[in-house]
Amino acid sequence: MDPRWSAARRLLCVRLDSLGDVLMTGPALRALGRSPARACLTLLTSPSGAEAAALMPEVDEVMVFDAPWMKTVADGGAEGALRLVAALREAQFDAAAIFTVCSQSPLPAALVCYLADIPLRLAHCHENPYQLLTDWLPDPEPRQLIRHEVRRQLDLVAHLGFEPARDRLAVRVPDPARARMGRILAEIGLDPGRPWTVVHPGATAPSRRYPPELFAAVVRRLTVEHGWQIVFSGSAEERTLVDAVRASSSGTSLAGELSLAELAALLERAPLLIANNTGPVHLACAVGTPVVDLYALTNPQHTPWGVASRVLSHDVPCRNCYRSVCPEGHQHCLSLVEPDEVVRAALDLYAAR
Repeated sequence: MDPRWSAARRLLCVRLDSLGDVLMTGPALRALGRSPARACLTLLTSPSGAEAAALMPEVDEVMVFDAPWMKTVADGGAEGALRLVAALREAQFDAAAIFTVCSQSPLPAALVCYLADIPLRLAHCHENPYQLLTDWLPDPEPRQLIRHEVRRQLDLVAHLGFEPARDRLAVRVPDPARARMGRILAEIGLDPGRPWTVVHPGATAPSRRYPPELFAAVVRRLTVEHGWQIVFSGSAEERTLVDAVRASSSGTSLAGELSLAELAALLERAPLLIANNTGPVHLACAVGTPVVDLYALTNPQHTPWGVASRVLSHDVPCRNCYRSVCPEGHQHCLSLVEPDEVVRAALDLYAAR
């Protein structure tokens, strides 16, 4: 371990993305936390990232900031950034590790940490950061190589000599969430002796959503031909989408009914998750649940990590577009995945449990 970093007692980790990105940073945070001198690891993250951080065993404290240089609808203006600098300075952190995807610049966060007088500052960076970072790795992605997001962040901290004891994603599922989920599943009449799965048809980006009519076809085949029970998950905003899938299929919807901890408890019990490339996939990985991932080819870095999985997509020349809306308008990387293929993947994963 780098002696400067291993001596740091108060460590700030910056990950301003959403749920899935924060969960995928967990192994790197775990590696940093192995330092014998470490007294506290604080994660600075987005509001949605904070929900995940509250369940992560690697995180001691959480600070929330809706950064204007990230995807956000909030805008606290210059005053918000200045308040953050003041709060970080008051906390007297010894070091800050900044985690980003390869398309993001770490420099706005690095400037905040620099202004807060945090003496050690680490990140990947495409350009020379000069004094904004004391420790930096020239970023080879995406021109020279592509890594899984978990591996990217592990490589960053390995630059300082930090390695985790295990590289799996992890969350702590609270006992009250487990108890409530047990009551909910009993109330909806789920028979744990029969095959069942959680289906999550939503995703924040339209380009990453398998068409609802195809999701409905998958559910019909699983229920009618194979006798499976279906439990739908989703946010309150995704209730309409879930209802559209259920309208021509079947299943019980818990969309908008669960906290993130309760969703983790549901996935922990479930034998399988069928979902798009979205945060609940990584939550399933953190509780060890197999995943059928309908994976839009918008980027290659966020496939399931550390669990049995089937990653389904249709290859297209416009792969790796990094776009939230399909620029071609056809979404062939998902829409050409046949429901039969999804059903086969689900049956195979269920049988291999």
